[in-house]
Amino acid sequence: MRILVLGGTRFVGPSLVRELADAGHEVLLFHRGEHEPDLPAQHVYGDFAEFDRHFGALREFEPEVVIDMLAVRASDAGRVGAFARSARHAVVLSSADVYRAFGRIWRSEPGPPDPVPLTEDAPLREQVLDAEYDKIGVEAALRELELPVTVLRLTGVHGPGDFQHRLWSYLKRMDDGRSAILLDETMAAWRWARVYVEDAAHATALAATDETAADATFNVAAATASSEAEWVAEIGRSVGWHGRVVSAPSVLLPDYLREDRFDLRQDYVVDSTRIRQELGYREIVDAGEAMRRTIVWERANPPGPTHPHADFVDRFDYEAEDESLARIGRATA
Repeated sequence: MRILVLGGTRFVGPSLVRELADAGHEVLLFHRGEHEPDLPAQHVYGDFAEFDRHFGALREFEPEVVIDMLAVRASDAGRVGAFARSARHAVVLSSADVYRAFGRIWRSEPGPPDPVPLTEDAPLREQVLDAEYDKIGVEAALRELELPVTVLRLTGVHGPGDFQHRLWSYLKRMDDGRSAILLDETMAAWRWARVYVEDAAHATALAATDETAADATFNVAAATASSEAEWVAEIGRSVGWHGRVVSAPSVLLPDYLREDRFDLRQDYVVDSTRIRQELGYREIVDAGEAMRRTIVWERANPPGPTHPHADFVDRFDYEAEDESLARIGRATA
């Protein structure tokens, strides 16, 4: 098939493009040109804010499927909607943060924790947390289109290219020889859903090439969800770290390790049964290998001082952490 990918040069995109090309599909990428990985695809360069100016060139490609990897506002739904008369269907990447449970965690949606695992029919958030990032608005606008659209609700994606550096704060401590890693006790027990980047790309490729996926919504997540303490231990095993994970009440921790702004009674476990049963989705990378690849990339690409999440990844006051460990030791003696 001829497949148009809007975005596709960062993180999930390159793995998706390679899988589609390896399967014999013809791929055209529309992107700004800020990232130029070596990909088996044609390119059209342009600014998404001026999408209409480039629509003619994209329409000439006569895409049968359109994949939008960068829809973050309701108005963005019009990009795939523009192909309603020519394409068979579209795939749009959304997020599992659309669920009300996500708002429970951020304390923006009042009420008790929602039951988990969260299926695709779980209640959605009512509050928009950021007007510049509104996946609920995107999904609502997609439902108004004449073009059949597959919505993929991705969970926390990790792996090479992760601009959020989800492993970095733990991996750096291990590489720095820390004998203990501190976690707020509520965070230590909290479970949240993740997916490895190449597996997320594989799910997207399945949705793009299977017309039975049209007009369906799928969660994309690993089959199991680890607690944060278990996740840290998995990283440790992968790098041969022999330290311990220490959980403690917020009051005993440095301010930057306290997680009391969140309501972590709400676990964030997401059910991916539907995509497994209906599209035959399975992870294509072993969990241990996925962790190894992620660690190799993180070590080779540490976040710099201009990183947008520098306030998170640079929280390494080891003197303060040692003082906390001493307080914890006295409290439990």
